[in-house]
Amino acid sequence: MASNKEKRIARWYFGGLASAGAACCTHPLDLLKVHLQTQQEGKMTLLALTKNIVKKQGVLALYNGLSASLLRQLTYSTTRFALYEIAKQHVNADSFYKKVAIAAVSGAAGGFVGTPADMVNVRMQNDIKLPLEQRRNYKHAVDGLYRVYREEGVARLFSGASTATSRAVLMTIGQLSFYDQIKMMVLRTSWFKDNMTTHFLCSLMAGLIATCITQPVDVMKTRIMNAAPGLYSGISDVFTKTVREGPHAFFKGIVPSGARILPFNIIVFMLYEQMRQNFGYLPKEE
Repeated sequence: MASNKEKRIARWYFGGLASAGAACCTHPLDLLKVHLQTQQEGKMTLLALTKNIVKKQGVLALYNGLSASLLRQLTYSTTRFALYEIAKQHVNADSFYKKVAIAAVSGAAGGFVGTPADMVNVRMQNDIKLPLEQRRNYKHAVDGLYRVYREEGVARLFSGASTATSRAVLMTIGQLSFYDQIKMMVLRTSWFKDNMTTHFLCSLMAGLIATCITQPVDVMKTRIMNAAPGLYSGISDVFTKTVREGPHAFFKGIVPSGARILPFNIIVFMLYEQMRQNFGYLPKEE
């Protein structure tokens, strides 16, 4: 019989808190991913890029844009985790296709809500590789949001919303629905219990899936958000221009993406499950 810890249900805000905690650990890898994805030419490797940033800007430059990354998780991840958990409880998501459908809707909502912070995050991370006269120099995430609103208009805050939302749909399917499904399958065996070993294994497998299915959209989202106004006319334009660089262009930065998503996913679900088991609530008896 399952213990009270195993029966507990997560509160709606646990996903956002767990994601913010994970972002603090993996932010340098996210920054490196953005730099690789926005390279129009050149073949700078992950190691060479890291050395270049540290040499020119210092180690703390790897945490450039951390405030925007935290704001993004507190908007984007809180929304998608909350909607997913609430819907899952009310819909009785006993089948995988229901989990996928709920994850898709939750991811779309989270992606849209998190777009302004995501755009500022991309800009702040990419700022250090621009010439001094071209840098935006946002003081922090809120300053970035205000300056984009004041200088470029409210519509610009949602630049890249279509690709951000598409990526969020795929990411949420890969993370949440696959995590739930894999966890359910392994717990049906006699080899696993609802413990940290299971949480680690399931989050690792879900992270691998999420990395593979989101990378092409992630590349296009990053390019749109970091582009100067007028560079791309829309999603079809960025797709066409990326295709011209070759199919591999859609997978630029996949190594740092995977290196970020895998530990990020593991940390998120390890924190999330610990919060659920220790601070969640027991379902009402029927």
